[in-house]
Amino acid sequence: MKILQNVRKVPAGMMVVPMVLGSLINTFVPEIVKIGSFTTATFTSAGTATAIGIQLFCLGTTLQLSDMPKVLKRGGLLLIAKFIIGAAIGIAIGMLCGKAGFLGLTTLAVISAVTNSNGSVYLALMTEYGDETDCASMALLSINDGPFLTLVAMGASGLANIPLVALVAAVGPLLMGMILGNLDKEIPKFVAPAGTILIPFVGFCLGAGIKLTNLVKGGFGGILLGLICCLVGGIFIVACERFVGHRPGYAAWGVSTTAGNAVAVPAAVALIDPAWAPYESVATAQVAAAAVVTAIMVPFITSWWAKKYGCPKYPLAGQDFGKENVI
Repeated sequence: MKILQNVRKVPAGMMVVPMVLGSLINTFVPEIVKIGSFTTATFTSAGTATAIGIQLFCLGTTLQLSDMPKVLKRGGLLLIAKFIIGAAIGIAIGMLCGKAGFLGLTTLAVISAVTNSNGSVYLALMTEYGDETDCASMALLSINDGPFLTLVAMGASGLANIPLVALVAAVGPLLMGMILGNLDKEIPKFVAPAGTILIPFVGFCLGAGIKLTNLVKGGFGGILLGLICCLVGGIFIVACERFVGHRPGYAAWGVSTTAGNAVAVPAAVALIDPAWAPYESVATAQVAAAAVVTAIMVPFITSWWAKKYGCPKYPLAGQDFGKENVI
């Protein structure tokens, strides 16, 4: 059976196919992978953080100190663009329609979903289509994984408690790998293949944290929210990456997702500002649905865009990804 060959025919198949399998198991028969020990550690969402941490360590070994300005430039642009579009859409809906939003889509859900991105999906896609700098940008993008930017966008930044320890912990594996890689040039050669090998495991673990029933619970509003995050937000971020960063735009699509962790953001906001409490449950269901929709859509869009407009793995004629500006 040519399983690997057929999986590779699917856009971003090394991540998407395991992710779909993981979500199907988690939705219908989750107990078969929750028997404990190594099975649960490898094939449930419990393994996601470990797999991504190892990927970041392997990636870090390939980075030189001279690469850090590029990481800050690319990651910073994506982070700012993601924040601006999420805040702009959410605030506009809030000013025009109030807290209840429109078409059943709450303002709280919009800001929570669009300002947060799924780092697991981004890293897997950049490992397949991008380069080391694109992957390393995930460390900076981790800032939008949680309630902080949502609170800033809603004018509540004075009440936010920035999790500095959590941010340091997120970049720890990357920094450790970078230190070792700069001290010994043989280390990158040894660990580099592991980053690619882990892609299907990350995909499965990511899927194991997704329940397809969330699409039903989120209803039309949740699906609409996913489309807004992916398409409206994605188009804006792509425009920023192409015209400001002078890059093809594949990384911008990779960040046009809703983070799984964003599901907890409405509750965090409601805890700080009780005025949002009546909208918490609806917003939570809608954000969960958006996370499912974007996790499915974004890999296909990113794959198509990367091959049409070029990327380090599929460069077009005349593109030189050894230079920062490629457009």
